[in-house]
Formats: sequence, structure tokens, C-alpha cells
Amino acid sequence: MRSVPVIDLAPWFGGNAGDRARVATQVDTALREIGFLLVTGHGVPVELRARVRGAARRFFALPHEVKDRYAVTVGERGWLPPGVEANGYAEGTPTPPDLKETFAVGADQPIGVPEIDAEWFLDNVWPAEVPELEPLITDYLARMRALADELLVICAAALGIREDFFTSRATGPSYTMNINRYPPLSQVGEPEPGQFRIGPHTDFGTVTILERQPGVGGLQVYTLNGEWIDAPFVEDSFTINIGDLLARWTGDRWLSNRHRVLPPDPTAPDEELVSLIYFYECDPLAEVESLGPPVGKVSHPPVRASDYLLEKLKAITV
Repeated sequence: MRSVPVIDLAPWFGGNAGDRARVATQVDTALREIGFLLVTGHGVPVELRARVRGAARRFFALPHEVKDRYAVTVGERGWLPPGVEANGYAEGTPTPPDLKETFAVGADQPIGVPEIDAEWFLDNVWPAEVPELEPLITDYLARMRALADELLVICAAALGIREDFFTSRATGPSYTMNINRYPPLSQVGEPEPGQFRIGPHTDFGTVTILERQPGVGGLQVYTLNGEWIDAPFVEDSFTINIGDLLARWTGDRWLSNRHRVLPPDPTAPDEELVSLIYFYECDPLAEVESLGPPVGKVSHPPVRASDYLLEKLKAITV
């Protein structure tokens, strides 16, 4: 593929067995050939997404000294200031810090294993200055969890395995939601050489659900023939990709693909974008064993999800 396909999920939710099979086949093709797809017919209200983005903008507009009360680093809950993350390091490429700031939340229901709870199920931090953030994001997280689980069911159907194969290992999953603000060029100035809003990288978990705005300095995806292409924007869609863990799980049948967010562009000096990114994983203690041939291409050694993901997160922390 030299473009990211758009797949309507409405036939999956409301169709017959043949309709569901066709959706699963479309997903399989997209994940084998480019690792990305856009989905419509997902059922998440556009109004909720707009309200979450609006509340996040109110938080980001607070003075730096107020936001600093909530400052954390990668993997924690709260405000990640500019300069703490460089995603290019995930693929071994030293890059300047990403040109963004982030408000991060995630799974907060402990499973009763102290070392796992301390790493993956931290309490979320809710800024008192924007009280509407908590109920809005809590609603959004529940909808993202439901959609992510449904995407994993579609993934299992696409592979011809039992439909709860992945979700049965996501009964107490870890997940993170990052709300990223990409400041305008007029605020951050000219980027350093090799600096991006988010540097080239792959995601780490199972499925990522991205709600984004169109922009000149927007999302690009790497194709199998070595080209960077702009990801299309379709109103009322989500951009979906899979992470390294799911690619490994499928024995590299599917592609955890490189992507990046371009730096702010001189042609749009006042462009400011806010993206909502939901990173889904699985149970931290799950043993991930590759689906080897004939489903996958190779059989990787088994890994514990928590160990695998922690190593990835450490790589991008400045």
C-alpha cells in the first residue's frame, strides 16, 4: 500500500457473518501492508472528542508555573513539559526533544501485585484548575477501552483464531492516554536540525487509537518502499495502528510501522494542534508467545508484556 486505507466498521457492528468477515479481511490486508488504517462507523460521539480537546486546551493555556505542579516524566501521570521525550531514540536515532507538551492519564485499577501496580496502575492526576477534565476523560477512556477491545476481536477474526484470543489476555490491561499539544512555530521558533513534533518511531503496545486534527505539520507514515506519506484525514474517523507487542504476537505477519509528526511549518506559523492518543496494551503479566507459521512469519521467544514495554519506554525518556 502507498496510502492508508479507510475502513467502515458499521458492517462489523451491524452486519451479518459475511459483512464481518469482509471487515476482518480489510483489516488484515491493511496491517500486513502498511500497519495503519482509518476507521469510521466506530460509534464514539464527535461531541465528546471535541469537549475533551477543549478542556485540554484550557489546561495547556494555564501559566507554566501552574502546570509545573503537575509535572512528571514519561510513563507517569500528569503534565509532561516540553523537552522530556524524544521518540526517535526508540529506534536508536539520537534526536532533539520532541516539540510538544502532554497531559497523560492511564489505567488506575490495581491488580494486587505491588511491583506491577507501582509501574502500570498509578493514580491519575486531575488539575483542580480544569475540573471538567476528569469526567470528560473518564468517559472517553471507557469508550476507548471498549473500541480497543473490539479492534482486538476484529484482529483475532482476521487471523482466523478464536475471537477472544487477545481480549482474554486483556482483562486487567495497562493503557495510557496522551493528550499532545503541538505548539505553533510562532511560539517555539525554528526547530533544530532533525527535530519533529514527534520523531520517527513505532508504538509499543497492541493497538493505538488516534483522534487528530488536520495540519501542515501533521502525521506521516512510512511505506514499505521507503517513502514518507501524509496520513489522510477523514472527518469523524480514528487513525488506528498496531504496536510492536502485537506485531511480535502475530509473528511479524503485521507491521508495527514507523510514523512521525512533522515539525511546525513556516507556511502555517500559527498552527497549533491537539491530538488524543490512546495506547492500549494487555495484562502486564501476560506471556506473549508469537503465533508462528502458518499464521505468522516467525516465532519470537516468549516475553512478559510488562518487561517488554518497560524497556521500550525507557528508551524514549530524556
